Amino acid sequence: MKYSIFSLARAALSGHKTWKPIWRDAPPKDRYDVVIIGGGGHGLATAWFLASEFGIRNVAVLEKGWIGSGNAGRNTTIIRSNYGLPGNTGFYELSMKLWERMEQDLNYNAMVSQRGVINLYHSDAQRDAFARRGNTMRINGIDAELLDQAALKKMMPFLNYDNARFPIMGGLLQRRAGTARHDAVVWGYAHAASELGVDIIQNCEVTRFVRDANGRVTGVETSRGRIGAGKVGMAVAGSSSRVAAMAGLRLPIESHVLQAFVSEAIKPLLPNVMTFGAGHFYVSQSDKGGLVFGGDIDGYNSYAQRGNLPVVEDVCEGGMALIPMIGRVRLLRQWGGIMDMSMDGSPIIDKSPVEGLYLNAGWCYGGFKATPGSGFVFAHLIARDQSHKEAARFRLDRFQRGAMIDEKGQGAQPNLH
Repeated sequence: MKYSIFSLARAALSGHKTWKPIWRDAPPKDRYDVVIIGGGGHGLATAWFLASEFGIRNVAVLEKGWIGSGNAGRNTTIIRSNYGLPGNTGFYELSMKLWERMEQDLNYNAMVSQRGVINLYHSDAQRDAFARRGNTMRINGIDAELLDQAALKKMMPFLNYDNARFPIMGGLLQRRAGTARHDAVVWGYAHAASELGVDIIQNCEVTRFVRDANGRVTGVETSRGRIGAGKVGMAVAGSSSRVAAMAGLRLPIESHVLQAFVSEAIKPLLPNVMTFGAGHFYVSQSDKGGLVFGGDIDGYNSYAQRGNLPVVEDVCEGGMALIPMIGRVRLLRQWGGIMDMSMDGSPIIDKSPVEGLYLNAGWCYGGFKATPGSGFVFAHLIARDQSHKEAARFRLDRFQRGAMIDEKGQGAQPNLH
């Protein structure tokens, strides 16, 4: 079904009884040209780009649960490209440009809202660091504005500038950044990929890799039977280490829980996404009025999709230090996603040492905002067997070569051997 004002009007006249399923819930075939493990944003975006950009349509996306049951439905919806290190700068801007055209490309409303992201600073040294990052962004054609306190007060007069525990001196603003509705993103990619012939197979857990006499991956065993594949791509976020272990690989990744929170609905308060420069706290306001916020990962390894009270306390302390008035707001709910934390805070998009198996992992805090860019460069890698220029630094062997991209967000215990 194509979505438009006309299809909406026709459905309204029928009492909304004519809507069709957003995507086909396909049964698995015996063999595909490409099998993508993981039905989150990255896996579905990869499948769509394989079909739309590279003409590979005999593709299956395997999801062990239901579409949107993993990290795609458990994040804080932020999209941005305000990175400062070579490798990340170009990649996240590629992703940002794809966000800006996503809804037209997919014919689906993902509620992309370019309301801006502002990173607050609280000291002269932090201001100088943000100035360096902003200059790097602008050199690379990315919008950035360094605001002093007077400019910031015009934008957000409600903050405590003078008497707070960490007085606010200004901020680095990216106006093109903002938010998107996380579950609508996976629904949109599932819708568009299915329209192009991609099979989306839910409740289909991969249990092992099928390999030939030379060790090449030729398919997967699943809870719904064996599925053959010319190539297999892995995009399973926090489960990357466990799935890779089935192929005999040990990745430089640790899995941690990252919690997110939503408050009760309040009147419009925050005009943009805001991050605290004196602690790890970020917050925006949803269209329903709830404050959506989060902070640091839990400090120990876990595969659990639930959080723990010490981090709840830490995140709330950060929020109170920044905006004391939110102490009167009631917390509505919280949840946890599993972060695959790489040892340098940057992702891995590369062929694996096992022939026929391709890796998309190690997204740390950056997975959601990378969704369209990740899908495009991973599809490029699978289709052409070579890295896209904006993902060339995300090679797996960079850890061996000492070519790390030490962006903030590295694992809590980066000491794997």
